[in-house]
Amino acid sequence: MKILVACEYSARVRDAFRRLNHDAWSCDLLECDKGPDFHYQCDVREVLNDSWDMIIAHPECTYITNSGVCHLHKDTSRWLKLWDACEFFKLFLNHKCPLICIENPIPHKYALGWIGKKYTQIIHPWQHGHTEMKATCLWLKGLEPLKESNNVREAMNLLPKNQQQRLHYLPPSPDRWKIRSTFYEGFAKAMSNQWSDI
Repeated sequence: MKILVACEYSARVRDAFRRLNHDAWSCDLLECDKGPDFHYQCDVREVLNDSWDMIIAHPECTYITNSGVCHLHKDTSRWLKLWDACEFFKLFLNHKCPLICIENPIPHKYALGWIGKKYTQIIHPWQHGHTEMKATCLWLKGLEPLKESNNVREAMNLLPKNQQQRLHYLPPSPDRWKIRSTFYEGFAKAMSNQWSDI
């Protein structure tokens, strides 16, 4: 399949599909962590309509996620940014491509209202080999919900809270946003394994 992984600089999802011989490409405004091969460094709208068989998108979540809803009432300028973020999200949600997955954290009610469609499922890292918890929503079109690939919840429960919720407890740093937004390898592997034979 010809696959676009939108808003990805880590190449984790792209490379998981490429390892299974798909023609997968990542696209982001940032350079790819793995170098320029098979990566479009541009606004995804420039390549979004290039006849993709599957699109997996990771749109910006800053203004959409439920954890940031309190800031909407502290800074009114964020409402316009929220609207822009939802319109960008809907570029993928309403795309004509037959196979679509959009990934984001749990959205707040305002974002969900503007997006206009509830997520299909919630997945967690511990269901796919990572001893961590982070609720991740998937909006799916033409794709089956992901099945657990490696449940390590029991092992995770033995860890202290700051390890179970590693991303939440990250100290401030210039790269904190990048670490928090990097997709889990286990998610990428499950997607490529379960969605390759469609």
